[in-house]
Amino acid sequence: DLQNFLNLVVAIQSIWLYVHACLCNSMKNRKPQNFPPGPTCYPFLGNIFSLDATQLHLQLTKMSDNYGNIFSLRLGGTDCVVINTYTKVKEALVDQADTFSGRPPNEVFKKINKCQGISANNGYSWKQQRRFILSTLKNFGVGKRNLECSIKEEFNFLYQTIMNTEGKPFDAHYLINNAVSNIICSLVFGKRFEYTDKRFLNMLNLMSKGLKLQGSLWTQLYNSFPNLMELFPGPHKDMVSYFKQLCNFLNEEIKNHRAEWNPSSPRDFIDCYLSEIEKVCRKNDPEAGFHEQGLCDVLLDLFVAGTETTSTTLLWSFIYMMKYPEIQEKVQAEIDRVIGSLRQPCMADRPNMPYTDAVIHEIQRMANILPLNLPRFTSKNTTLGGYFIPKGTQIIPNLTSVLFDETQWKSPHSFNPQNFLNLQGEFVKPNAFLPFSAGKRACPGESLARMELFLFFTSFFQVFTLSPPVGTKTSLEYEFGITLSPKPFKMTARPRGQSSSQCEGVSASQ
Repeated sequence: DLQNFLNLVVAIQSIWLYVHACLCNSMKNRKPQNFPPGPTCYPFLGNIFSLDATQLHLQLTKMSDNYGNIFSLRLGGTDCVVINTYTKVKEALVDQADTFSGRPPNEVFKKINKCQGISANNGYSWKQQRRFILSTLKNFGVGKRNLECSIKEEFNFLYQTIMNTEGKPFDAHYLINNAVSNIICSLVFGKRFEYTDKRFLNMLNLMSKGLKLQGSLWTQLYNSFPNLMELFPGPHKDMVSYFKQLCNFLNEEIKNHRAEWNPSSPRDFIDCYLSEIEKVCRKNDPEAGFHEQGLCDVLLDLFVAGTETTSTTLLWSFIYMMKYPEIQEKVQAEIDRVIGSLRQPCMADRPNMPYTDAVIHEIQRMANILPLNLPRFTSKNTTLGGYFIPKGTQIIPNLTSVLFDETQWKSPHSFNPQNFLNLQGEFVKPNAFLPFSAGKRACPGESLARMELFLFFTSFFQVFTLSPPVGTKTSLEYEFGITLSPKPFKMTARPRGQSSSQCEGVSASQ
């Protein structure tokens, strides 16, 4: 009858439209000759739903067994190339640094900060912002003794707060986040925040939740189909809201600084940036990106990067020391021998503490907190490992494959400080140790992070012994996001073989 005929016509038209759309999609996304191989992908979606968002770093490392150390994926309509192993990652990020130093277009960052700041920025503006950040932070003490004193002073506050737990199990997450964040806050805002400051604790919570969502399937779907995803509620909108609230917090700090700003006497990074805005304005150089919105974008990058990576590494250090108490004892023995109990550790102690230095580096390697790095973008046509990679290709440098490369490490898959020690017990750093990435996009805060890790770690284990709560076992389970963070855990911190008053004497010393 007529109705059946109309239904048949509609079905035929639908099939024709689908086939036509698939053909158009195939033509549009046709891979160039000699492009890296990869798994079969679905029309429009690519490989998005073939990937495990809970352990993507392990899946991509495993996929190299089938497709080689350089292979391709399609995420929505975007072709990506995944690079595995130290040799290939170095060849891309270091040997071809100029070609692989771009950041790909990112719809999430466009929504948050229009891809400004330094993490998602490109070109002239990125170079000018990075140059200013490095020089200004250096002027305010990064890598110098006065910042070392600030870290030791912050540990004093941390020590007193932990002592208040009276040996009872506690969750160190936001306590450590706050302590580490106070170091970058002292440089950027010229002040620290109390561990009981609810407004600041809320900002740290928003940051942690936002970073977890950044590595989720929702974020990839938003980056691939932004217009479509705008029509639906979901975690992708929560994530944007979290970072918008962080920006509101930062803009309030900028407003307060502007009201009290004295160009002749800069107090911190914000004051220096305000002066740079005036300087660039006189030069009529708007492309450099120095304006108040640019300041907020840079502060967001500094606040997030200066807090999350180091605090997450310290949390992993607590887990590994509880998991391997015999290694914790060896660290404490070296601390006792080199430093003693009458003064706090200092950076000058590090060359004399090869075992502790090796343990810290092994924690960084095993923690693998930036498992897939941040994506890169090719600025021109190039070849890598014999494959052709066209300009504008998104690159995923798989740092997991580097930090666990079986050709580079003595014990790649187990926690072993010997990975960083030679036969004489001297500290040696293998070339494949790249937790801060490499090339022109290497972390600008690496020297600050290294100082914080050494001083917080040695100060902590000088005065405390860590153990899991009675009746529990230490877990190495993680939550996958932009960073690889440990699942929530509790720990017990017991003062080391001395009375509380003696501990306080150590903590209060220089």
